[in-house]
Amino acid sequence: MTPRRVSILGATGSVGLATLDLIGRAEPGTYDVVALTARSNAEELARQAVRHKAAHVAIADPQAGIALKQALSDHPEITIGIGEPAVVEAAAMPADWTMAAIVGAAGLRPTLAALQQGRALAFANKECLVCAGSLFMTEAARCGATLLPVDSEHNAVFQVFDGAQRSAIRSITLTASGGPFRTWSRERMMQASRADALAHPTWDMGAKITIDSASMMNKGLEIIEACWLFDLPPEQVDVVVHPQSIVHGMVEYADGSLLAQLGSPDMRTPIASALAWPERMAAPVERLRLAEIARLDFEAPDLERFPAIRLAREVIKAGGIAPAVLNAANEIAVESFLADRIRFLDIAACVEEVLALSAGDADMPRSLSAFDDVYAIDARARQLARDLIADRISDPQSRTTSS
Repeated sequence: MTPRRVSILGATGSVGLATLDLIGRAEPGTYDVVALTARSNAEELARQAVRHKAAHVAIADPQAGIALKQALSDHPEITIGIGEPAVVEAAAMPADWTMAAIVGAAGLRPTLAALQQGRALAFANKECLVCAGSLFMTEAARCGATLLPVDSEHNAVFQVFDGAQRSAIRSITLTASGGPFRTWSRERMMQASRADALAHPTWDMGAKITIDSASMMNKGLEIIEACWLFDLPPEQVDVVVHPQSIVHGMVEYADGSLLAQLGSPDMRTPIASALAWPERMAAPVERLRLAEIARLDFEAPDLERFPAIRLAREVIKAGGIAPAVLNAANEIAVESFLADRIRFLDIAACVEEVLALSAGDADMPRSLSAFDDVYAIDARARQLARDLIADRISDPQSRTTSS
C-alpha cells in the first residue's frame, strides 16, 4: 500500500502531538510525514521531525529558527524553513492529508494554503470558519477539498450527520463540559485567577483553548463554525452543558431520533476518525464502560454567567465583519488575561465593547469579499482591543466589577 502523505501544522501543540502519537503507532509504511510546523518550540519540533522522519520542518519564530537549525544539524536530510511565510510554504507542500492545528487567526493563511491543494484537510482551527466562513467554504468547494472536523463536538456531529437526509435534520447539539467555573457564582468568577481558569476538569488542552473553555467562548466559536460546516442556520445549532464529556455531539431527525456520538474525553478519538477517514483505525483510548459511568448529566448553559454564547449568536445574526472582530478581540483579551493584565470577567466584557466600537470605527474595513479583507479586519480589531485594555489598565475604575 502506498503510504499516505501527511503534514501537520502546529505539530508541537496538544492536537499536533496527539496526531503524531497515532501516526507513530500505525503500521510502518502507513504514513509518510511530509512537513511539520510550529510557532516557536524548536526543541520539540526537531524531536518529532527526527522521530517521524519528516522531510521538511518550518518554524514561525525567526529566533527559534536558530535553535531549530542547531537541533537538526546532524540531520541534513530534513530541510528547514524559518518565518511565517515558510510555514505557509510548508502547508502548500503536496500532501494527501493535512492536520491544521495552529491556534487562532494565525492559522488562517497556512490552513488556506493546505486547503488549496484540494485534498483532505483535517482542521482543529475553528477560527478559519469563524473569521472567513463564507470565503473558506467557497474556496473548499472550488478546490474540491474534503473538510474533516477534528474538534470533538464537530467530529461527533460529522459521524452521525446523514447528508443524504439533510431535509430530515431538525437540529444538531454541541456539548460543553462547562469548564472549571460551571458551578461558580459570578461573584466568585470575578476573583478567578489564571491558575483557576487553566484547571480544566476534563480536557488537557493548550492555554488559549482552555481559557476559552472556561469562558465558554470556545462554544460560541463552535456554534459559528458548525453553522458554516453543516450549512445550518444558528437556530438549528444547540448547546448543552454535559460535565462528564462523554456525549460529544448529537443530531436530531424529524422522526424524533436523536443520534449521538459517545467516547472518552481523549482527542485521539476524533483525530483518529479524521486520520483514517473514510475508514477506522485503532486508537489507544480508554474504552467506555457505561455501567461504571452510571449517569450522564445535561443542563442548559447559563448565559448570564457565560455571555460568550450570547455574543456568538449575536455576531452570527449580524454577519459581515462581526465574527472576525469577535475572534480577534477575544484572542487579545485572553492573551491579556494570561498575562495578568485583566481579570477573567473582563474577557467577555472587552469583546462586547470592541464589537460595539468596531461598528463606528472609521478605520475598520467594511468589505468581506476577499481573504485580504479578513486579515485587515483582524488587525484593526486587535488594535481596538489593545487600546481598550490599555485604557482599562490605566483607569482601574473602568474595569469589570459587577457586570
